[in-house]
Amino acid sequence: MELVKFPRGGQYNDFTKELRKSVNAYFKENNISRYANTRMKVKTIFMVALYIVPYVLMLTGVLSGTWGVFTAYILMALGMSGVGLSIMHDANHGSYSKKKWVNTLLGNLINMAGGSAINWRLQHNVLHHSFTNIYGLDQDLNPGKLMRFTPRTEKLKAHNYQHLYAWFLYSLMTIYWVIGKDFKDLALYRKMGILKQEATYTEAIARIFLTKALYIFFMIVLPIMVLSVPVWIILTAFMVKHFIAGLILSLVFQPAHVIEETAFPEPDGEHKMEDIIAVHQLKTTSNFGNGSKLLTWLVGGLNYQIEHHLFPNICHVHYPAVSKIVKATAHKYGLPYYHQPTFGAAIADHARMLKKLGQQEYIAG
Repeated sequence: MELVKFPRGGQYNDFTKELRKSVNAYFKENNISRYANTRMKVKTIFMVALYIVPYVLMLTGVLSGTWGVFTAYILMALGMSGVGLSIMHDANHGSYSKKKWVNTLLGNLINMAGGSAINWRLQHNVLHHSFTNIYGLDQDLNPGKLMRFTPRTEKLKAHNYQHLYAWFLYSLMTIYWVIGKDFKDLALYRKMGILKQEATYTEAIARIFLTKALYIFFMIVLPIMVLSVPVWIILTAFMVKHFIAGLILSLVFQPAHVIEETAFPEPDGEHKMEDIIAVHQLKTTSNFGNGSKLLTWLVGGLNYQIEHHLFPNICHVHYPAVSKIVKATAHKYGLPYYHQPTFGAAIADHARMLKKLGQQEYIAG
């Protein structure tokens, strides 16, 4: 699909100017950096340790036997999710530090989880953030034929039941990264002409092969060589790790965009969108559980998806404060500010939308 263009100026141009001015003033008046603060750095150490320490304890025999292995991989799943949501995500947006090498280093942590930093930045930063909820461009709307996230996706009979089986497929998300998705996406990004923003195809494929080979070696081969447990125990524990991480990550990201309230705008015949980008983000994005400090800490502030989409260059630890400015400014201009009171309510909303889309007729593009 050809890339679309958003208008500049127009009815809500003042909204964007006022919002940016107010947010900039907040940081300046309070003498606060937009980047990671001390709390964020402590959190970084904790999440990285939660991923690495259980692995070391397992290899050194502190966590031994079948239950020790499973305990280690389950803790790694939680650490992997925490690193992905709280650290890697900010770093790949360039919002963790003003130092590029720090962002690059922490952004590449996704490679330690079997993913690809190159593909993540293209899929998430370029396509998802630039073309949120636009069919054919936002690759988050294209998880595979068994899922239907928009009325413009071809409808299959199986979609009538997607609200029931979606949760199992979500649990396969990160293992799919490891075995196939990154290679498939790399070919797509090459075809779309956006891969050149990160690397040549040869460089990218070589890096992906290398990082995945290292990941498989450290997560499967080395434990098999070192531990005195059956191979099937290690393989099963490895899969459990990815089932947990895949489900957590999916349940955080999907209820932010694929719900009953959010829109799925389409460009006109000249590939132009109706709304300016800031308004488009408000119409296609929703927050959830903003009253819970614990949830905010656990999911890396991604329950403040509106703020994240409007200001991806701001570290997530600042989103609760920034949200007050965004909400007040949106209401002032009569713009939507979608929000579900709890994480559970957001998941329920997403489930209703899955059922609705499973039954809704196909709309040709």
